[in-house]
Amino acid sequence: MTSMTPSAVGDRDATATAQAAPDRMRAIVQPRYGDADVLAEAEIAVPEIADDEVLVEIRAAGIDRGTWHLMTGLPYVMRLGFGLRAPKTPVPGLDLAGVVTAVGAGVTRFAPGDEVVGIGKGSLAQYAAAREDKLAHKPSTLSFEQAAAVAVSGMTALQGLTEVGGLQAGQHVLITGASGGVGSYAVQIAKALGATVTGVSSTAKTGFVRELGADHVIDYTHEDFADGRDRYDLILDVGGNASLSRLRRALTPRGTLVITGGEDGGRWIGGTDRQLRALALSPFIGQRLTTYIAREHHAGLERLLEMIVAGQVVPAVDRVYRLDEAPEAMRHLAAGQARGKVVVTVGT
Repeated sequence: MTSMTPSAVGDRDATATAQAAPDRMRAIVQPRYGDADVLAEAEIAVPEIADDEVLVEIRAAGIDRGTWHLMTGLPYVMRLGFGLRAPKTPVPGLDLAGVVTAVGAGVTRFAPGDEVVGIGKGSLAQYAAAREDKLAHKPSTLSFEQAAAVAVSGMTALQGLTEVGGLQAGQHVLITGASGGVGSYAVQIAKALGATVTGVSSTAKTGFVRELGADHVIDYTHEDFADGRDRYDLILDVGGNASLSRLRRALTPRGTLVITGGEDGGRWIGGTDRQLRALALSPFIGQRLTTYIAREHHAGLERLLEMIVAGQVVPAVDRVYRLDEAPEAMRHLAAGQARGKVVVTVGT
């Protein structure tokens, strides 16, 4: 197995560099909320880093539904934390893979020249700032394109199944939205941890879900996972549009429902109403209904990378676009056509 041990970095200046970054960079920017038409390529200043951050020269960036929500500003309640009229961070993108160019004064786990994977601020650019505790060393067995598809979706799936869902070997697990970014990881992680996995997807993606390792696949256009024929110990709801009553019908009497998707519910609160209702109902029934916000920390990312290096999980990259094709990449994602993750490469 490729070592996950951080390289020795020793003492360094506050912003030690292997190769000085330029003052300007190419980036995708969005001056306002909206669809993919608000995205445009521009030349902007390279971001400055804080003491606990590193500057990463981006080789590839992943996009997902979270990136789409931050682009559109929907649901509106989300803007309370990310900017009321326009995004606080004008460059979209969270997932990244690249090479450390500079490190802050308090950084101890990385040195300039290290190849890293993780989460940063504005990864659809040539450079991005990222907190040290949201990064891990990139395994040599992963390409930058594969690595860029790991952090956000992979950690969301891992935490939902294990920390929140309490997955145990031998359990029967249902994953809605099994063909997407989070779902493609969830199927593989649940299988690796000894579960019997049923994935839910559209007709066109059932073959892909089987390739991920699902024991059973339900085509939601022809079958209903809540028809009573099967009950599940754990449901990870990534699909985001099934009612609580349907999801509960598919659970065992003491089963656990973990909601991590919410694509319906209107422009103001989106799917969060289901999550709130689930939390309110859970104390009064035998089933456990819960939700979560994924924690962005290197410990979970390193565990996930160990599973990837061991061959238990493989990043599913649907398509790769160039930086100037980022609007097209977002349209492909928004159309629901992606199998796994969409990645944007950044030329150096």
